[in-house]
Amino acid sequence: MKLLVVEDEAKTGEYLRQGLTEAGFVVDLADNGLDGQYRALSEAYDLVVLDVMLPDVDGWRILQTLRAVENNVPVLFLTARDSVADRVKGLELGADDYLVKPFAFSELLARVRTLLRRGSGQIATDRIQVGDLVLDLVRRRATRAGRRINLTSKEFALLELFVRRRGEVLPRSLIASQVWDMNFDSDTNVIDVAIRRLRAKIDDAFDTKLIQTVRGMGYVFEEPEDQG
Repeated sequence: MKLLVVEDEAKTGEYLRQGLTEAGFVVDLADNGLDGQYRALSEAYDLVVLDVMLPDVDGWRILQTLRAVENNVPVLFLTARDSVADRVKGLELGADDYLVKPFAFSELLARVRTLLRRGSGQIATDRIQVGDLVLDLVRRRATRAGRRINLTSKEFALLELFVRRRGEVLPRSLIASQVWDMNFDSDTNVIDVAIRRLRAKIDDAFDTKLIQTVRGMGYVFEEPEDQG
C-alpha cells in the first residue's frame, strides 16, 4: 500500500518515512504543503499522513482541497496542538483521525492500519503465524499452541515488530524507535526489561524459544530448527 507523509520537520518526516517503510508500506515524503498538495492531487495514495502546521499551505487547506474535488483518501492529521476545537475542525473538514505530537510510533502505525482497513475493507495481512505463535492484528491478540497470551499494547507492538522482521538481528536503537516514541533514550535498560517480560509470556512455558539474544548486537526472532 502506498502512503503520503506531509511533514515539514525533517527529522520527524524521515522518522515516519523509515518506520512506515519498515512496516511494509511504500512511502512518499513531502516536506512542504505545496508539494504535499500537488502529490495528493496528482497521485493515487491509500492514505495521507498530514501535518497541520505547514509553512506555506497548511494541512487544513490541503484537506479542504482534497475533499472539494471528491478525493476521499483517508487522512490522518498530526498536530502539536491538543485542543478540542482543533480536533473538531479537522474532523468537520473530513479528516479520518487525529494524532497529537509527540506520539509513539506504535500508536501511529495502529491508527494507519485501522484507517486502511476502514477505507479499503482489507489489509495486507490480518494474521501472522510463526510456528505455533499466531498474531491477530485486527483484535491485537496473540496465541501460542492455542493458548491465549495476554499482552499489553507495548508488548504486542514489540512482538509484532519481531514477527515482521523475523530472522533479522534488531539492535536496541531500532526497537526503541519503532515501539517507543522517536526521542526514546536507548541507553536505558527499558528495552531489555520489556523483552524479558515478553519472553516470560511467550517463551518460558515452551521448549522452543523464539526470542534470541545476539550478544553485542541486539535480538533476533526466529524458530531454531534444532531446538527441542
